[in-house]
Amino acid sequence: MKTIITAIICLSAVLACRTLSAQDKPQSGDHSFTIKVGDLQRHYTVHIPPQYDGKMPVPVVVMLHGGGGTGKAAAEETGWDTKADKGGFLAVFPDAMARDPGKPGSFARNPQLWNDGSDRFYPGQNAPDDVAFLNAMLDDLAARFAVDTRRIYVTGFSNGASMCFRFAAEASQRVAAIAPVAGACWLEKVTLERPVPMCYITGTADPLNLIEGGVPKLATGASDKIRAKPKPPVRDSILKWIGAVAAPARPRTTTEVNGVRIETYGADCDSAEVVYVTVEGLGHTWAGGKSLLPEFMVGSESDKLKATDMIWEFFQKHPIKPFAASKPQPTEKP
Repeated sequence: MKTIITAIICLSAVLACRTLSAQDKPQSGDHSFTIKVGDLQRHYTVHIPPQYDGKMPVPVVVMLHGGGGTGKAAAEETGWDTKADKGGFLAVFPDAMARDPGKPGSFARNPQLWNDGSDRFYPGQNAPDDVAFLNAMLDDLAARFAVDTRRIYVTGFSNGASMCFRFAAEASQRVAAIAPVAGACWLEKVTLERPVPMCYITGTADPLNLIEGGVPKLATGASDKIRAKPKPPVRDSILKWIGAVAAPARPRTTTEVNGVRIETYGADCDSAEVVYVTVEGLGHTWAGGKSLLPEFMVGSESDKLKATDMIWEFFQKHPIKPFAASKPQPTEKP
């Protein structure tokens, strides 16, 4: 009898292990998760590539949507889910909180906005702690999946790009590299515990991220009261990050082909380089992607550059190096 009971217990243990193994290797595609951060329920979606086996740690690319957008819309606009299938990494699409969390999000009436350090969106309200959310999300992600913690990358568009700057500044020890697209670094000072490489992309005809700075306006000339705080010139954001990673202020190389200008800063490609890319004629859209807003509002799309391809190529060159201990000095606002 004792032998039978022992056999049953062993069989149960084997079946339990098989169940856990199946859970450790989820099906490819999109999976949604909710976590509690403070008093708020926060949401993010993970796109799992077909080759993910739950054993070999894989890179992570976090894509932060623009103001008023959603993680789902960001995937459609940028194609990071498709890129993840080809590159074998986890593509993560978190959702910002709506201004009124008690009501459904709406682009025009109740936009989902990142607390990017600009103090633009939450006058008289308690702003959500999005740095805490993203840190908690990465912790939750690492508990659920086999994550290569040396290759966690963050990119974002517009308000999401600004949040990308802020998160990397406050969590530089866990972010390998960043790629803000068409957003501003609103931080007065940038202090990094570890130099974080950056690839920044924007359009020369972007009405909401003006190259020379100023009040964002739609291509129609109308201004959005929610997002109407004047932005600094784009180069100010670039110079802040160049100073923060202790790179020389003069570009190492400059190229211009087919309306795409690329300035590269840093000693060499193995250091914390900064790449600044402008695309001629591009409006407030993801280069090479799909705009979900009409051209008369945000300006033109462009196929001169595929931002997702360029950013992934950049990310692959810049994992966190073991035993990195460099601590650049904080920089003043240019």
